[in-house]
Amino acid sequence: MPDTYAGGGDVNTTDEQRFTELYHEHHAAVDAYVRRRLDSAHAVDDVVAEVFLTAWRRLKEVPSSAVLPWLYATARRLMANARRADQRRANLAAAAAEHGRHYVDDPADGVAGNLAVAAAFDALREQDKEVLRLALWEELPARQAAKVLGCTTASFHVRLHRARARLRHQLAATSPSPAQRALTTLGGADA
Repeated sequence: MPDTYAGGGDVNTTDEQRFTELYHEHHAAVDAYVRRRLDSAHAVDDVVAEVFLTAWRRLKEVPSSAVLPWLYATARRLMANARRADQRRANLAAAAAEHGRHYVDDPADGVAGNLAVAAAFDALREQDKEVLRLALWEELPARQAAKVLGCTTASFHVRLHRARARLRHQLAATSPSPAQRALTTLGGADA
């Protein structure tokens, strides 16, 4: 009756004997072949172990007349896989390093800024609110917004400038630091 191995399959004693002979005869040559091509001793040991694991798993495919070239070819493929994996890891590490650390604003600051803008906006006169709505919410060009209000383009620019100034004043009165950030989102670059 054949023995069983940890994988649950049957082990043919002639296969086991063939593999043992193959291992003893070619281990040093495969180790030297891999060692001359890889820098890391740890990587060498891993590749050599994987070569013989592959030989064990595919023992029926290992040619009896050209065992060493088959083992070398297996080692070459495994080293290529290891190099590609190392390159992927290096590329990933480089990509992660490029991103670096980014400062992320506290979401509470944004909420506080939005509340400050809303409170300041509510405190404005209705005429100022409408000018800001047309310019910022509706995103109308000055010429079209002026038509909505029934004034000239120049008058609309003056009204927009004054409305932004009043909004900045209201924001400064309620909360200076979030107000400046919120004002930038409103497009208030007018000084």
